[in-house]
Amino acid sequence: MEKSKTRPWSQYRYVEVSETPDANPIRARRGRKVTRLAIGLGFISLLMLSSLFILFPGHHFSSCHRLRTKFQTGFSPSKGDETPLPGRSQAEHADISSSKKVPLEAHIMSKCPDAQDCIQKLVVPAMEQISDKVDFELSFIASISHKSSDIQCKHGPGECIGDMLMLCAQDLPFTPEGETEKTTRMPTIRSLGFANCLLSTYSDIPERTLVYNCALQHGIDFEALNSCVSKQEDDPGNDKLSGLALLRQSAVHSADLGVSTSCTVRLDDSVWCVRDGAVWKDCAKEGKGSQVSVLVEEVEKLWKEKN
Repeated sequence: MEKSKTRPWSQYRYVEVSETPDANPIRARRGRKVTRLAIGLGFISLLMLSSLFILFPGHHFSSCHRLRTKFQTGFSPSKGDETPLPGRSQAEHADISSSKKVPLEAHIMSKCPDAQDCIQKLVVPAMEQISDKVDFELSFIASISHKSSDIQCKHGPGECIGDMLMLCAQDLPFTPEGETEKTTRMPTIRSLGFANCLLSTYSDIPERTLVYNCALQHGIDFEALNSCVSKQEDDPGNDKLSGLALLRQSAVHSADLGVSTSCTVRLDDSVWCVRDGAVWKDCAKEGKGSQVSVLVEEVEKLWKEKN
């Protein structure tokens, strides 16, 4: 894939991030020197994350639900953020293209076992059959601050990075083979394949080797991915958002829809099925919505109705 000349491709480095069981907020710092925790090729991280993790002791989690505690930093996961995002509007994020494809969306947390089950047992097998009939979007669940640019991920900063990696993969520009001027969004088959690859060993997210190998397997430009995730500010003259802005936008989108459980699958703008605590819940079609064949059949039906 041809690299964009407007993006800083060489500013990103790998640094080791200390893992904790707690959920820690990340924030964008502007105009400050960032102190790195440790330089090396172990874990992928944002330059802006180093030294910015604030520990809230006593908060340990097992299930994959959005944080419900409101911290002094102003985190309020139950409300959307009214701050406009650079590059694109909230409506644009949620809007499905003018085509008559069926909206299909999965809301996840990248280091959640239910996300792995949901994507691998339902979404991917279904997409193998109906990818040409749906507009698929992978969205993320996190808590945002209304007093700062902080974003808090339930399973710690590594999860925030994993979320951003998957969002950046979806948002990267793609030039079809044989085309020189035509640029589109990354094909779903590539971005979803990359996300599925990371989720296969979600406990290792965001290790460099895992990210590199998954990017290589699915045709994702590794340097472009790094640039997107490590980008601290958005260029007003460039409509491509940073990984942090993409995650904030995605978290706001999920919160606006009232989605707080990873994994929640939505079909045609309604909840189709939820994977929670290794159990399928609230599934459509009298609980049979967790079956791939049932989801495929419903998509085929909706497609015919729309076309």
